[in-house]
Amino acid sequence: MAGRLASWIGRALLPRRRRGFAHDESGVTAIEFGLLALPFFSILGAILETSLVFLSSQVLDSAVQDASRLLRTGQAQRAGITPAQFKTLVCDRLYGLFPDCDGLHIEIKVIARFQDVDMTPPVKWACDAPAAGQTPAQAAADCANWTRPEMFVPGVATNIVAVQVYYKWPVIVPFGGLGLSNLPDGRRLMGAATVFRNEPFPSS
Repeated sequence: MAGRLASWIGRALLPRRRRGFAHDESGVTAIEFGLLALPFFSILGAILETSLVFLSSQVLDSAVQDASRLLRTGQAQRAGITPAQFKTLVCDRLYGLFPDCDGLHIEIKVIARFQDVDMTPPVKWACDAPAAGQTPAQAAADCANWTRPEMFVPGVATNIVAVQVYYKWPVIVPFGGLGLSNLPDGRRLMGAATVFRNEPFPSS
């Protein structure tokens, strides 16, 4: 009884316009959308980018395997394929998923035994402090560079060859420590590798 009396007194004391404004719910949908739009589209973008990253990783691995077959069978050696041409062979099999094929880093070398293979990525996982006379921007640029030069030694018949291809993928939707980036500059390192023995193809 007391609650009903208090509610009646409140309605009596409030002006009619203010009572109408207090019960107006016409903008609720717009307000809820405004509150939920940013996290919803952020999560949606993260899901799409994660799917694209995993798809691109698989495509890169397949492209490296296909292009390396030309080395294993001796076709690349007989044709005198250059490092730039081998990079083009890989790029042609990426179906336009990679925005900059020039950013591919290729290392192809001959090893003595299968157990001697070293698949260490040519990157710095953490940036060093600026050296004497170096600005932070210069230190960050050095950190983003590859730590090893490209190499193209496809070998001859029956050689054991290790092929490594790396790419720094630009991450569009960053989420700090929860994002896909694993490099100091905010990009993600992708890599594909294969080790094989060349077939006994003719040397000439």
